[in-house]
Amino acid sequence: MKTYSHERLAGLARDRGMSDDYLRDLRVVSSVLPFKVNEYVVEQLIDWSAAPDDPIFRLTFPHRDMLPPEMFDSIAALHDANAPRELLRKAAADAQERLNPHPGDQLEANVPTVDGRRLDGLQHKYAETLLVFPSQGQTCHSYCGYCFRWAQFVGVAELRQALRAPADLTGYLSVHPEVTDVLFTGGDPMIMKTGVLKRWVEPLLDPAMESVRTLRFGTKVLSYWPARFTTDTDADDLLRLFERCVATGRHVAVMAHFSHPNELETPVVREAIARIRSTGALIRAQAPLVAHVNDNAHAWSSMWQRLVELGVVPYYMFVERDTGARSYFGVPLAKALDIYTDAIRGVSGLARTARGPVMSAAPGKVMLDGVSTIAGEKVFSLRLMQARDPRHVGRQFFAAYDPTAEWFDELRPALGSWFPGQPDQTAPDLLLAGAR
Repeated sequence: MKTYSHERLAGLARDRGMSDDYLRDLRVVSSVLPFKVNEYVVEQLIDWSAAPDDPIFRLTFPHRDMLPPEMFDSIAALHDANAPRELLRKAAADAQERLNPHPGDQLEANVPTVDGRRLDGLQHKYAETLLVFPSQGQTCHSYCGYCFRWAQFVGVAELRQALRAPADLTGYLSVHPEVTDVLFTGGDPMIMKTGVLKRWVEPLLDPAMESVRTLRFGTKVLSYWPARFTTDTDADDLLRLFERCVATGRHVAVMAHFSHPNELETPVVREAIARIRSTGALIRAQAPLVAHVNDNAHAWSSMWQRLVELGVVPYYMFVERDTGARSYFGVPLAKALDIYTDAIRGVSGLARTARGPVMSAAPGKVMLDGVSTIAGEKVFSLRLMQARDPRHVGRQFFAAYDPTAEWFDELRPALGSWFPGQPDQTAPDLLLAGAR
């Protein structure tokens, strides 16, 4: 698999006819945020006659607005002055720190400890679900410009989450029987060879790990390298691993990341989906709603319909997290709700399994249910679909309507309702009584 990053990415863009001004922007932005594409994305997914406005190009290539203007200008000035590499590296590190590399209290609140030792590379935010970051899987076949895990890819050890030993995973699970779902994430666990993946998965099939009922694999590989399931040298071994997991009674869920319907149009991705389904594994599809790529209802409704036809379950429409290139990809919550509502209207009930817009915020998964006017006040109606404190799962609350707000932290309580992160007080308003 041929990949392009750093100067090779600039060379590819130049060879495909991109302007000198764009190449300058590419070098500036890619010195702060990580970018990588592979030959499949370049040859099969991007329509170069439409670049830079092609959605897959926007998804995978830099744009100057991915950095705040003052940050871009500062880094660009160093490039234009041919500043020493060390100075550029320090400026990039400072910029990365300002871009909120670990949103949602990922490191402060989610990383568990055993006997006083932090298990960096595990995250346990919700009681029943444990996230695992295998050290060998902390890259991807290509990178999404909006990725909220971009800090995994910039080469800064302090920002990276990685678990080195499968024994740390099984040791933690042995004393946490409440965990029913193990989610391998990254990066992308499908970047690992099957032999390596087995070392992480097979211990979970032992009868001693009977409490683990579901194995999830968060991956973009069906979009960016579907040959992983078709013609890669160990593709058949990977499918047999899935079959073995299913045979033990575990549910295997491939949590596929599809951002645009164009990613579903090649014969190889359809073959890959069919091969996965033949093992007994289920594929669920999720992605954030992001500007310049899929911020219209037609993109989502056509993608959901095609997914259903291929046997994939539409799962989540996420809101772009408050990290990295959010200044470029962010969409106001009010617009996101309109897009979701219009998209759901355009599909049958089988595609209405997609839930959204959903924010993976510090308190949990916050779903924006709608906009209402109550007692003369226009409000967002929200609820916690999942919560760090399980007592709050399903709990409704209200926020003041703000047409510019793009993230949970920008919202403010309304109607005297309880609000995540605030003290739990009983509200006298009967409108709120049923929400508890």
